[in-house]
Amino acid sequence: MRLRKSELRFNQATGETVCDTSGAKGGAALSPGTEQQMNARMAIVDEHIACENRHDLDAVMATFGSEARYDDEPWADHRSGVDEVRSYYIELMRALPDLKIQVTHRHVAFESLIVEVMISGTHLGPWRGLPATGRRVEFPLCGVYTFDANDRLAGERIYYDRGMVLGQLSLFREPVRGWGRVAIGLSHPLTIAKAYLRIR
Repeated sequence: MRLRKSELRFNQATGETVCDTSGAKGGAALSPGTEQQMNARMAIVDEHIACENRHDLDAVMATFGSEARYDDEPWADHRSGVDEVRSYYIELMRALPDLKIQVTHRHVAFESLIVEVMISGTHLGPWRGLPATGRRVEFPLCGVYTFDANDRLAGERIYYDRGMVLGQLSLFREPVRGWGRVAIGLSHPLTIAKAYLRIR
């Protein structure tokens, strides 16, 4: 049986999210049990993000089930187990003590929930071997949440533009203009020389 696509209503003012299939067209309606499960999963993700915004580490970890996994894909940083995931959040909250996460879109699937957010904060602590720069960062991020049998979080996988973040911390410049061209030329003279000879 083909399932009807669910409609997701998100109220920016209240932060409430509701899975509503009453107005969808085509196919069969979701069963009440399935819709209830989706709403439960959206609620735990909403709670998770709210706890992150409060910088409440214990509450963040409480949204995970007995197993936990965190995958920061741009850095190939994979943490498995509650203790490792907790260590990731400790590092993040030290690096960005004023971390703010603003949800812009949600996408619901039967096995996962995908959230698009805007991350902002000030780099006031060590991060990825870099000492605090005092610089502000603001960048879009996509998070994919998976769930255990009890509809607690089983894992979170995030994707974002690492180059954008490093650029805002003044560690990366586009190689096609200004100081970026100078930096590339100085750091990779042999590579640049070979490339120049190839195009002549």
